[in-house]
Amino acid sequence: MNNEKFYGIALSLMKGIGDSNAKILISYAGNAEALFKTPVSKLQRINGIGPKTAEIFKDTQEALKRAEKEIAFIEKNNIDVLFYYDKRYPQRLLNCNDSPLYIFSKGNADFNKERFVSIVGTRHATECGKGITEKLIADLAAYNISLVSGLAYGIDICAHKTALAYDMQNIGVLAHGLDRIYPAHHKSIAEKLQQNGALVSDYISETNPDRQNFPDRNRIVAGMTDATIIIESAISGGALITAEIANNYNRDVFAFPGKVTDEYAQGCLKLIKNHKANLVTSAKDIIETMNWDLDNIPIKKQAQTQLFVDLNENERLVADFIKSKEKVGIDHINQEIQLPQSILSGILLQLEMKGIIISLPGKMYKLIT
Repeated sequence: MNNEKFYGIALSLMKGIGDSNAKILISYAGNAEALFKTPVSKLQRINGIGPKTAEIFKDTQEALKRAEKEIAFIEKNNIDVLFYYDKRYPQRLLNCNDSPLYIFSKGNADFNKERFVSIVGTRHATECGKGITEKLIADLAAYNISLVSGLAYGIDICAHKTALAYDMQNIGVLAHGLDRIYPAHHKSIAEKLQQNGALVSDYISETNPDRQNFPDRNRIVAGMTDATIIIESAISGGALITAEIANNYNRDVFAFPGKVTDEYAQGCLKLIKNHKANLVTSAKDIIETMNWDLDNIPIKKQAQTQLFVDLNENERLVADFIKSKEKVGIDHINQEIQLPQSILSGILLQLEMKGIIISLPGKMYKLIT
């Protein structure tokens, strides 16, 4: 057992401590293990801590017992734990006053590559919003940019799927422990993005995706990136929380405008009107604002075309046909494959859920893996 991980996780489980105090305490003691061996009388004298917080360390058994269980879980499931003093910890987060003490990570990601953007938006994405997301990521992929999003329905999952197609480093930030995926329909995408990316959370296992966890999750989405991009949002959508956090972190925020009559344009228009987001209409606007066009001439990435093997006969038949086309409409697929419309629609839905294809505006489909 790694003692520093064990005691660091136990520290995070001490009720009433919090990330900020935990960092002060570790700084005083030198490391988490030494902290648990420091007399309460000495902890009381630490500037910014005081007697009330120090008293919490009189009973550490419950936290230590739960930490032992968590260590067993992360070791069994090959989960990494990156504390704030680890060089692999997302360094951009260190500039955020409420950054987590540590993050759990599962996958294969470099959190300190040169360019990171978060793309977020409504769970009720329109076909127009999905199209904007797909085009934006296709263009950003040429600049070696990493994607961060929240693996939610709508714009988030559209962004993750498209990033898979262009082999972008792809990071999903979760509002629960890494023992589950929420929504469950996104499990196959979550598994695939770990090949060139990671799932990230600061919640221990057995933590449910409760409503109050999502704003906390959003601070990581905003904090570990250089810029946050809002595609679509209602007037009070969750994406606006991420935008507000990004503004508080002094990060660049971008929003795509929409029709003034559209429900899911209202959040973006609000951000732009209140000067809390730059109005953008293309990846070029973002690249120029971030000065990313000055460093190198981009090399266009092509979407991957290798099919996965976990398909039944009809799924493979449909996937192979879509593979032979750049993009293809459902009517064209139906003419070629000659399956009943209800069965074909079900197959296309399954292929999309498995991360094999993405749906495009106009009932068009495209292979992404």
